[in-house]
Amino acid sequence: MNILVTGGGGFLGKSIINLLIDKKYKVTNFSRSRYQELEKKGVICLQGDIKNSQDVLKAFEGQDAVIHVASKVGMWGKWSDFYDTNVTGTENVINACLKHQIKKLVYTSSPSVVFGKDNLQNADESTPYPDKYFGLYAHSKAIAEKKVLESNNSPKLLTTSLRPHLIFGEKDPNLIPRLVKAAREGKLKQVGSGQNLVDVIYVENAAYAHILALEKLSTSSPICGKAYFLGQEAPVNLWQFINKILNIHGLPPIKKTISFKKAYFLGAFIEKTLGLLRKYSVDPPMTRFVALQLGKSHYFSHKNAFMELGYKPLLSTDKALERLSTTQ
Repeated sequence: MNILVTGGGGFLGKSIINLLIDKKYKVTNFSRSRYQELEKKGVICLQGDIKNSQDVLKAFEGQDAVIHVASKVGMWGKWSDFYDTNVTGTENVINACLKHQIKKLVYTSSPSVVFGKDNLQNADESTPYPDKYFGLYAHSKAIAEKKVLESNNSPKLLTTSLRPHLIFGEKDPNLIPRLVKAAREGKLKQVGSGQNLVDVIYVENAAYAHILALEKLSTSSPICGKAYFLGQEAPVNLWQFINKILNIHGLPPIKKTISFKKAYFLGAFIEKTLGLLRKYSVDPPMTRFVALQLGKSHYFSHKNAFMELGYKPLLSTDKALERLSTTQ
């Protein structure tokens, strides 16, 4: 079977591709850059822009299934940038699948698509999309996810959406480096009481779930047209987890604190100021969405993923952290 992965040069995408190779699939990566490390493994690397419909159409020819991982992530920026990549790009993917009669589409979404302003505790997939979003990434991913799930039209195109939460692991270019950098600069503060619980997921577990979804998609499968939350075997205390990450990097635990209310209003002020100054390329120290992510609980039921996808973490949180510690 010919499988195309969008964004296969990224953190999660590479892990998905490695598992596909292990299972003897013929793999193509579609992204903006070439990746020699993938080519050396026999992966066909096609360069193009997910926002360009013709690039996508050309790349998807001859494929049997697509895993759409590519997206614009971030806590701040222009709405048009998030929309063009995450929404228009996903529309291009769907249209190319239909044009080339590709039967399967697995979409990498995010639990943030249902995250508004309140705690989410053991929430399941019946949780509705919120009326208001506090981050452009979450909003754009929600629009894209809806389009993917609405495009499920058995047997023409079978789709499913996966929502892995706070992916961590070796060679993580985002979450862990940001935490470590902030801690080393003395800028990392605990937001709120420090008692909030969150889901996390080790990168190989997230990749494994994508392979399960790919192989489960069929006209008789219950996963068609549905979304699934993914995580480890249990939620973690966010700040204890962060301190474990810092310890792996030889850094002391966080001592400084800031109230959730203060962090939230600081984020709102920074967003307002940057918007007035039209500074969209900066990396703000705080936004409303970041305050909510750091100060609120957000963990989910994985019952449906277990029952319908057959997903269970291959590696426990403790084992994943142990593996992480040996690579630093």
